[in-house]
Amino acid sequence: MPFVHIESVEMLSVLSLPLLFAMIGGGWAYLYRPERRTALMFVLLLFLLLGVWGYRQQSSAELLGLLGMLAIGIFAMLLHTLLYAPQPEHQ
Repeated sequence: MPFVHIESVEMLSVLSLPLLFAMIGGGWAYLYRPERRTALMFVLLLFLLLGVWGYRQQSSAELLGLLGMLAIGIFAMLLHTLLYAPQPEHQ
């Protein structure tokens, strides 16, 4: 079986499942695991950076759209966390 080079496989097909997993799993974890939101945001940003690297290697409009949806989702989660996080009380 010959070795398949990464250039012969379209980058969208390589990154579509990990990025979809990041969106779906990240949304679920954000809603049901509020104590782990900080670590979740870090992992989602790493997934986004992986996608940006893939887009840099082989550009496509579909991959850009997928990255845009992930970035909007991360931004919405971050904005929700910053706006509705419990504030410490000053005594």
